[in-house]
Amino acid sequence: MKYDILAAFMFFTRLPFWKLKVDVPSASFKHVVYYWPLVGWLTGGVMALTCWLLSYVFPLSVAVLFAIAARILLTGALHEDGLADFFDGFGGGTDKTRILSIMKDSHIGTYGVIGLSFSLFLFYTMIVNLHFTVSETASLLLVGDVWSKFVASHIVNRLPYARKEEESKAKVVYERMSLKVFGMGLLFALCPMSLFFDWRYFVALIFPFFVFWGLTSLMKKKIQGYTGDCCGATFLLCELSFYIGIYLSLYLL
Repeated sequence: MKYDILAAFMFFTRLPFWKLKVDVPSASFKHVVYYWPLVGWLTGGVMALTCWLLSYVFPLSVAVLFAIAARILLTGALHEDGLADFFDGFGGGTDKTRILSIMKDSHIGTYGVIGLSFSLFLFYTMIVNLHFTVSETASLLLVGDVWSKFVASHIVNRLPYARKEEESKAKVVYERMSLKVFGMGLLFALCPMSLFFDWRYFVALIFPFFVFWGLTSLMKKKIQGYTGDCCGATFLLCELSFYIGIYLSLYLL
């Protein structure tokens, strides 16, 4: 397990975990999605800490912007790259072969630019317009990251991989979860929530599931599976829906 956890932090962040000089088996990278919510403790925690610290110097709206930038730097824009490729592929492709070919292309197209820009802008705008306190905003950044990664991680359970393993960008295909692994992932997701989440906004936790189901249904129809880019896109869009859910539960329900 320890190698799988280390592999997850190595895969999903750009921190120099390789300096630990631990020989991580290649098979461990097939299990990194299991520990995606745990990695969210780090990525979401960095967002929360950045927001909280910089709020002493800048307005909260600026601190949130820096918090988003901090996660992008921490992950090397891994998920944002996946989201842009997802928009390009599904926006410009008409069949499985064409969609997969577009998503594998390293160049970003019109759909990718527009989709990524709009989603980042909406993500930032939703958080700022909640008008929460600094501590509430920081807590929400942590919970939203972890919970959305937990929801998105189940893409490996619902769909098969759409390409052959040797054709994948990371040269690895994630394995499906066992019931034990599911329980562990749920525990990772619930821990920060039990400490920081205001349960008045419980309805917001449901929104990512609807987005997850819709996206995976689209993937099943178009490419009969998922890719690494689909994983990143699913996480970010689930996270965005979480904040939309918070907004709706606060102002409309």
